[in-house]
Amino acid sequence: VQLVESGGGLVQAGGCLRLSCAASGRTFSSATLGWYRQAPGKQRELVATINDDGRTNYVDSVKGRFIISRDNAKNTVDLQMNSLKPEDTAVYYCNVRFGWGQIDWGQGTQVTVSS
Repeated sequence: VQLVESGGGLVQAGGCLRLSCAASGRTFSSATLGWYRQAPGKQRELVATINDDGRTNYVDSVKGRFIISRDNAKNTVDLQMNSLKPEDTAVYYCNVRFGWGQIDWGQGTQVTVSS
């Protein structure tokens, strides 16, 4: 599965961005989808996931600010990011995890939040 992220950029603190990830090569309607991020000098961390039944999970630091959603018909997964903070600055990656163990990653998109 090829994953391509878009929507990153530079935004001021308090602003919002919407990231989108488009998949090709296989339908992911039965997969768990996720967004991860990696800040300079830090390990990649989970931001949010959404299961095939629509259940979502968020890291505590983004709860109430970020929303993950999926459109199985379009093979896309989005991340709406509101009330952005400088500590949200990172490269954001989308991820698809199939039940048989296959995991694929996008190339990442930079999000920079200025104070």
